[in-house]
Amino acid sequence: MKVDVLAIAAHPDDTEMSCGGTILSLIAQGKTIAAVDLTQGELGTRGTPKIRLQEAAEASKILKLAARENLGFRDGFFRNDEDHQMALLPIIRHYRPDIVLTNTVDDRHPDHGRAAELVYDACFYAGLRRIQTTGRDGRPQEAWRPKFIYHFIQDRSLKPSFVVDISEYWEDKLASIRAYRSQFYDPNSHEPESYISSKDFWDFLEARAREFGHQIGVKFGEGYISRRMLGVRNLFDLY
Repeated sequence: MKVDVLAIAAHPDDTEMSCGGTILSLIAQGKTIAAVDLTQGELGTRGTPKIRLQEAAEASKILKLAARENLGFRDGFFRNDEDHQMALLPIIRHYRPDIVLTNTVDDRHPDHGRAAELVYDACFYAGLRRIQTTGRDGRPQEAWRPKFIYHFIQDRSLKPSFVVDISEYWEDKLASIRAYRSQFYDPNSHEPESYISSKDFWDFLEARAREFGHQIGVKFGEGYISRRMLGVRNLFDLY
């Protein structure tokens, strides 16, 4: 299954919060997008792994994803090591994305930085033909390396390499986040409050999107970090 873009994130809801608007924008352009969650978020203060999987399925419909799967890595304790890389390589070779969107390189949650390094390294190793993996059809997979890896900015205030205009897709992005009812602000919930369940955090998400949008002269934006220099063919394509 070939997709244009693969979003790989540490937890269910990372994708929606951080690159949901970009995904919706790409879908509108006719691109095919899939998502992979590394863990089930079982260490989260609220909800359960089962509930979060159900919520991810609902959010996937809103984002119009072509596919979504969960690798079931151990929340909080997965590592960027050979075992986890070899579990991720067949996924990258199965979807063969041109672009990978993944967690930020430095963030409040330790899983985010580890996921960034794991995904970055796995994308490189997926392009080495001497590393052998088996596909879902039981056949050897061909090597595949994405052309670009972009890290979406999450909690911390980091300087983006570029910002994507998501103004037209802001409301649908919010709808995809609200699909995670167990995790975010709900005045009727009786579960313990978490860092992301407060009204203040919900306001922060909007403020961050407005901040990025302001930097490029639009209403809402999502910021990304690229580890490599980016080039353009047409200066008039830039905001």
